[in-house]
Amino acid sequence: MDLALWECVERLAPLGPAYVSVTYGAGGSTRDRTHATVVRILKTGLTPAAHLTCVAATRDEVDAVARRYWEAGIRHIVALRGDAPDGTGGYVPHPGGYAYASDLVAGLKRVADFDISVAAYPEGHPQAADPGTDLDHLKRKIDAGASQAISQYFFDPEVFLRFVEKARAIGITVPIIPGILPVTNFARVREFSANCGASVPKWMADLFEGLDDDPDTRKLVAATVAAEQCRVLLANGVRQFHFYTLNRADLTFAICHILGVRPASAKGDTA
Repeated sequence: MDLALWECVERLAPLGPAYVSVTYGAGGSTRDRTHATVVRILKTGLTPAAHLTCVAATRDEVDAVARRYWEAGIRHIVALRGDAPDGTGGYVPHPGGYAYASDLVAGLKRVADFDISVAAYPEGHPQAADPGTDLDHLKRKIDAGASQAISQYFFDPEVFLRFVEKARAIGITVPIIPGILPVTNFARVREFSANCGASVPKWMADLFEGLDDDPDTRKLVAATVAAEQCRVLLANGVRQFHFYTLNRADLTFAICHILGVRPASAKGDTA
């Protein structure tokens, strides 16, 4: 297991997360390593959620991976269409494979009664024709058997709240969990956001301006921004958060502390 990932798991485990999701590389390039990682996390007592995509595999191959997970005791899968490896000209369904995430969800449900999470895009998937079409895609994934949706990261809470309202209006009733990304490298996040369709507010750019060579202050700003984002969502009834840790636990741990989420051993401590 990657040392940074294991250190992250050990740091956040005392907070009692509902699950720990584990990704793998584009095109399923680290699928076997992901399986080993997920099984090892399960042995710690935490609940892992294994990512599985449609890319670079037939239906039989994907089903075989899913059966291995089930046999190992893994019950939660994050089902994604997935992205093609760089330089391959974009996503093309694999011949004989699952074409889209909704197909994958239905296939996984035929394999076993998995708890399945799918992706949601508050600002629309960059390849979707329009926001309405993208919401229809989400509903198909839910109707196929997904039990919750995890959102792409965003920085304006109102974007997420409006998205949830629109999802409820078309009959999506499952939990939609906001994806929270504590920003450690603003330049990189801005570049990545341009590719994935997430907007970066000017106020956020202003906050990180001049901090390229000041990592300590960047961390303080990042924790403050993400904690405030969560506070606004909490005030609007949101009770679950999915943190994109990028194998860095310190910011997520600090944000949880600010929000009142503490290790079980600390809750009973008295001064």
